[in-house]
Amino acid sequence: MKKGKGVTILSVILVCILCLGYYASIILSSTGRGENQNITLGLDLAGGVSITYQIVDEGATAEEISDTVYKLQKRVESYSTEASVYREGDDRITVEIPGVTDANEILEDLGTPGSLEFRDPSGNAVLTGEDVADAQPATISKNGANQSVVELAFTDEAAKTFAELTKTFYGQVISIVYDGETISEPTVNAQITDGKAVIEGMGSFQEASTLASQIRIGSLSLELEELTSQVVGASLGEEAISTALTAAAIGLVLIIIFMIVCYQIAGIATTLGLLIYSTAVVAVIYLFDITLTLPGIAGIILGIGMAVDANVVINARIKEEIALGKSTGTAIKTGFQKALSAIIDGNVTTLIAAAVLAVKGSGTVKGFAYTLAIGIILSMFTALVVTRYAMYAIHAIGFKDIKYYGMAKERKVTDFLSHRRIFFAISVIVIAAGFVGEGVNAAGGKGAFNYSLEFVGGTSTTVDMGKDYELTTLDSEVVPKVSKALGSSEVQVQKIAGSTQVIFKTRNLELEEREQLAQVFVDEYAVDQKNISYQNVSETISKEMTSDAIWAVVIAVILMLIYIWFRFSDIRYASSAVIALIHDILVVITCYAIVRISVGSTFIAVMLTILGYSINDTIVTFDRIRENLSGKVRVTETELKEIANKSITQTLSRSVNTSITTFVMVLLLFILGVTSIREFALPLMIGVVSGTYSSICIATELWFEMKIHQRSSAKDSGKKKSK
Repeated sequence: MKKGKGVTILSVILVCILCLGYYASIILSSTGRGENQNITLGLDLAGGVSITYQIVDEGATAEEISDTVYKLQKRVESYSTEASVYREGDDRITVEIPGVTDANEILEDLGTPGSLEFRDPSGNAVLTGEDVADAQPATISKNGANQSVVELAFTDEAAKTFAELTKTFYGQVISIVYDGETISEPTVNAQITDGKAVIEGMGSFQEASTLASQIRIGSLSLELEELTSQVVGASLGEEAISTALTAAAIGLVLIIIFMIVCYQIAGIATTLGLLIYSTAVVAVIYLFDITLTLPGIAGIILGIGMAVDANVVINARIKEEIALGKSTGTAIKTGFQKALSAIIDGNVTTLIAAAVLAVKGSGTVKGFAYTLAIGIILSMFTALVVTRYAMYAIHAIGFKDIKYYGMAKERKVTDFLSHRRIFFAISVIVIAAGFVGEGVNAAGGKGAFNYSLEFVGGTSTTVDMGKDYELTTLDSEVVPKVSKALGSSEVQVQKIAGSTQVIFKTRNLELEEREQLAQVFVDEYAVDQKNISYQNVSETISKEMTSDAIWAVVIAVILMLIYIWFRFSDIRYASSAVIALIHDILVVITCYAIVRISVGSTFIAVMLTILGYSINDTIVTFDRIRENLSGKVRVTETELKEIANKSITQTLSRSVNTSITTFVMVLLLFILGVTSIREFALPLMIGVVSGTYSSICIATELWFEMKIHQRSSAKDSGKKKSK
């Protein structure tokens, strides 16, 4: 590359940084302050609309209510992936949708839940709303003109019934009846065997949207009617946003300093890439209108860690090439080439997890998956494109001397594998301690884990405080008194916009405890007892949502196993990587059990973060083993051990450096963040340490054990045949 081209490339990169930085600063400065140009925040960070429905059906069973809650959750996710639905009392269901300030608009769009039937020409109900999988408005082109339609999908079982109906009543009308009123009379134009139909004849897209909403909401198990609707404030408030942003800014500065000190000119190029990444993440989240919550912040942190990781791998490779006697220009080119496979494999495995979680997950799981996917894609782009061309450009303008890049020092190979049984024993002891801790907790009546309100529900106490309190004041003054009265630190607080009412969500309270709590408000804040009301509320993370998350993780792990097996052409790489991943998850669970950290929505975020981080860490080491084994047809057990130890040693600085940068980001969140942020920062730090430990001391050692076990089995088989 010529000097002039190098100057041009650097100028373009700097202009992009300035433009993206300015755009991101406008977005962030208005976020959380109710201005137009801001990121959509979840209920925990910004509040939203809360709608409570009364169950009309008498004698509704717990199963029917649970089914309705889950289906309603899937419906409201069209407004936000972070919307939550939970049972309140015995016959009410509450819907909370973040980032919305107009309850009437949501009610009008969502519709009034009621009964839905599909009737044949004789007026018989042949299908019900429960048979509907989805209904969405759409625009199609027909005969050269665009027209609005409703795309309708039935469940697998109902699809068979619908196929028979469309065959029997071809050319006739199948009516759609909602709450006794016919809302559509489509004519059957063909037999439909795949369970997917299109309703034509819509006058406008709005008409199609209304019909689709009625069909979707009519597929609920129970009939509901609106009881109350109100705008609620954030449960964490602006302080949580400002501390998270401050921690991210400080962490980014420290990472930049660290990278420049360690990698000099390569570190400067990395800095340019990280600045593009950081500002682009903000812009993309805003442009795609992704709702950001605490778990979403975890996804962004993981993205920063992976962005740094890719650059550390590249920079370490460049230093190695220079140590081999290559010129800086050749070293840069070769370094990027050799780092490519590790970067792609590590990021693709994590992207697989993000994709599965986005498709199969619900609620906060989807939000995490979206932010994680954005982070992965942008981190790969900045590392492989921005940083690469920045490095070429800096080299072209005159920084060609080896002293500007550094040279990898020859490290003495550390014999990790000889200590593998000690490493295995340490891991078994730590994980066993977690199971023992769970048993002791359960036996003591405290429960195996300290489940939060999101998982077990509790009591919602609404108090008219008589005056408008700031959320920070409620957190610092009122909540501690509530906690002391109940002997519980888990208290969630929300303000109802436009009123002096405040909602306090706590564990389930007995009558005596409710009286104690009421006395606090009466004595301390002169609240009239008539202005205090209580409702039992169910979990916001339902069993179905938990099941969705578990299945999503299982499917993601299986797909990652298949991908690693395919890429490395050896099941032992894949299986040892997955075992190391499970090891890290169990270590973090041990932390939750022993330290009694609250298990809530952040628990899911932590587990998913470890899922992505741990596998990426292991892939880099395996990639080096594969490279060092390349071209070797037969390798003795001693040689195999030497190659494994050499590979771990060669990637050791990368593993440590990546862990340091990610750990610093999370540590700052723990130091500066509010209580809820600390509750996910602490186990996340444990997860980062465990992920580093497993990639160095567990994964490769497991792979080696599998290798030598295979050879021993082959030898034994050969001896038997020779006899």
